[in-house]
Amino acid sequence: MIKSDKWIKKTALDCKMIDPFQDSQVKTGISYGVSSYGYDFRLSNEFKIFKPAENIILDPKNFPSQAFETVVTDCCIIPANSFVLGKSLEYFCIPRNILTVCFGKSSYARCGVVVNVTPFEPEWEGYATLSISNTSSVSTKIYANEGIAQIIFLESDEDCLISYKDKKGKYQAQKEITLPKV
Repeated sequence: MIKSDKWIKKTALDCKMIDPFQDSQVKTGISYGVSSYGYDFRLSNEFKIFKPAENIILDPKNFPSQAFETVVTDCCIIPANSFVLGKSLEYFCIPRNILTVCFGKSSYARCGVVVNVTPFEPEWEGYATLSISNTSSVSTKIYANEGIAQIIFLESDEDCLISYKDKKGKYQAQKEITLPKV
């Protein structure tokens, strides 16, 4: 069942599920905080900008970290037909009976910006690493400390058998933008 704003407010506070937590929608810039049936989370000011070079192949089994420039800034320009990695401003601690689904914000989608975040599995915790793609033929700008994506919470009526924490997931408790691990 998809959870309401009332459930999100109570659970986020009781379980310390989102930190920092904004218990209402903030509409300054690109909105963030609790919405009707989800939580709009923010983008931090840390980015890894892809710098294409000849003969670079992005391979998740042998990832070329030198293909990225690390930048701290209030806004980031994504070159045309390229992408950056970012991270959420919020730290998440997902309960054992919850799964989230993530969607990019429509304000960015209308500019050709696509946010790809995998679901937050039961008992996953950390800052979310975000892949933010510019699918347009011109550069686009994204803003730190403003909304980037929305998560929807799906609650099961029973705990999962094996959580992300139980599996000792490789992205558990990540604090920084995390490149692929195998």
